[in-house]
Amino acid sequence: MLLTITDVEYLGDYTLLSTFSTGEVLLVDFTPLMQKGICRKLQDMDYFRSFRLDPFTVDWNNEIGFAPERLYELGVAA
Repeated sequence: MLLTITDVEYLGDYTLLSTFSTGEVLLVDFTPLMQKGICRKLQDMDYFRSFRLDPFTVDWNNEIGFAPERLYELGVAA
């Protein structure tokens, strides 16, 4: 089964409540992901909050996206 994110909600700071296609709901803190390269743009809170849900994962302006598997690894139970 292909892992996807089916719903996402901004909770505050750099944390998103993410619902995965497995039915699991996890808190994902993006802070560790925004330290290098283009991902530094996520440090701008306005930019971070501009995320959208594409058919597979969370996306920022078609510039930044992460594999759902990576976000699943970072997630903790809500």
